[in-house]
Amino acid sequence: MMEKKLKPKKISTYNGEVKVTKAEEPEVIYNRTVKIIPLLKNFTYSEFKKIADKTPFTQAEWSSILHVSERTLQRYAKNNGSFAPINAERALEIAQVINEGKKTFGKTELFYNWLKRKPLMLEGPLSLDSLTTAYGIKMVLTQLGRIQHGILA
Repeated sequence: MMEKKLKPKKISTYNGEVKVTKAEEPEVIYNRTVKIIPLLKNFTYSEFKKIADKTPFTQAEWSSILHVSERTLQRYAKNNGSFAPINAERALEIAQVINEGKKTFGKTELFYNWLKRKPLMLEGPLSLDSLTTAYGIKMVLTQLGRIQHGILA
């Protein structure tokens, strides 16, 4: 905990009175419990498989989304290899998109079919290729939020 000694401060009010006050600042608490984010450097294929099993994406689609070759995914599967942090982060982002899609459409398959139909939105069409970039992921999440709130444009 951090505590500061504060000097009294003189302030004047609108009617000319002078009051002595102490500035009050909240104490900073450093020992709070923080939600632990999975370590990206220890993200193995078995953890990826838990995400992949919940989706109808093919291995080719996953390799495109994660920016790795299909052969690399096969090698990770064989050795339960660790993903590079950037690929692990993308897999976790896609898991978030899938959860939002499931929340919006009720089933993951319906979300997948919606993306395959290349839906239109104000900023342009979406597709599975949208999941290959951070901007595309943001646009998919934006459109899912619009649908959840009844804004279908």
